[in-house]
Amino acid sequence: MTYAAITAVASWLPERRLTNADLERMVDTNDEWIRTRTGISERRIADEGDATSDLAARAGALAIQRAGIEPGDVDMLIVATSSPDMSFPSTACLAQAKMGLTCPAFDINAACTGFIYAIEMAAAMIEAGRLKTVVVVGAEVLSRLVDFTDRTTCILFGDGAGAVVLAASEEPGILSVHLGADGTGADLLTVPAGGTAKRLTPELLAAGEQYIHMNGNEVYKFAIRAIPRVTKQALAESGLELKDVDWLVPHQANQRITDTVGESLGIPHENVVSAIANTGNTSTASIPLALDSLYQSGELHRGDVLAFVGFGAGLTYGAAIVRWTKED
Repeated sequence: MTYAAITAVASWLPERRLTNADLERMVDTNDEWIRTRTGISERRIADEGDATSDLAARAGALAIQRAGIEPGDVDMLIVATSSPDMSFPSTACLAQAKMGLTCPAFDINAACTGFIYAIEMAAAMIEAGRLKTVVVVGAEVLSRLVDFTDRTTCILFGDGAGAVVLAASEEPGILSVHLGADGTGADLLTVPAGGTAKRLTPELLAAGEQYIHMNGNEVYKFAIRAIPRVTKQALAESGLELKDVDWLVPHQANQRITDTVGESLGIPHENVVSAIANTGNTSTASIPLALDSLYQSGELHRGDVLAFVGFGAGLTYGAAIVRWTKED
């Protein structure tokens, strides 16, 4: 039987840092308030000339290099993003050209759960024998969707990209994926205007409808309810238990959510990967960014079991149980 396994991980962050001290000069907030409520100290902001496809291409190219393969070996590119360059063409096609790839390429929009949705699609195609190598990228330039006069959202979001290479393997790497969605909560986290439901008009622009709008309390309640449940479901489908999880790699939305979910699942704090302090919430990029930080730390070892868990606008949620098959 053919399995799918992660053979490389990489990330790319813009150089510009937007610190809490910077935000203090922009809106009515302060460093202590931000850190105690979100765990964030700074977030990265893309250069004016960079779009999401640029960040995706840089992370994807580095992942390909680390996998020790050539661009021609890639059978498909999937980019998960909530902040595409434009409605069409896809950010994946734009990134494909910048990476020198010739494979099929497409986007997934499942908001912050998009990376896990993309992992499921890539693994399924590899396991079916249709493809051998797929690059999955989560990339965002969320700073372009943030109203920097709204202190409830501007403190949260940052820009960045993370990528993995999935390849056909004789040993299982992607053990199980469980996905979900609840469209009845669609109004809790939105960018209201700019699509076919609400065309951008001067009036909507003046009202800030082109920016992220979020009901933070309700999203928090959803996350701490849905994530433990879907993690347990994915583990059951993989034949493993919570005690088998070496690393919980959650969507980096808010440190309070990460801590609450870890405690609910009974996973020790030191085994819950957190990178939010220096990146902020990077939506689809947050899980691969956190995974790369773990990999670069040298603490991730062959045979370790990881649980990728996420939630986001839609509302979407999901968990992937992964065994790390790379040699140390």
